[in-house]
Amino acid sequence: MVIGMGVVTYLPRWLPLLFLSKRTLPHRIKEWLELIPVAILSALLVPELITTGAPRHLDLLRPEVAVAVPTILVAVKTRSLGGTVLAGMALYWLLDLC
Repeated sequence: MVIGMGVVTYLPRWLPLLFLSKRTLPHRIKEWLELIPVAILSALLVPELITTGAPRHLDLLRPEVAVAVPTILVAVKTRSLGGTVLAGMALYWLLDLC
């Protein structure tokens, strides 16, 4: 069963690599694929930032919202997903220390 789960997990990842590794992808597809990490990160973060059980006037006091703005600025400036995640984590950690 474990081997079957491993096959089901890795087969969809390895097949595209196997067939596309020797091909050159069109520029439009490369641009589209570069947007996937940003879309996934946005899909995970935006609901957390805009939905809460607290009254709306307290939303700006939440640490997640306070850290999100400078983190977005880092993302726009650096265009680095890894750098953005590290900056957000560092800012959240610094805010938690205060």
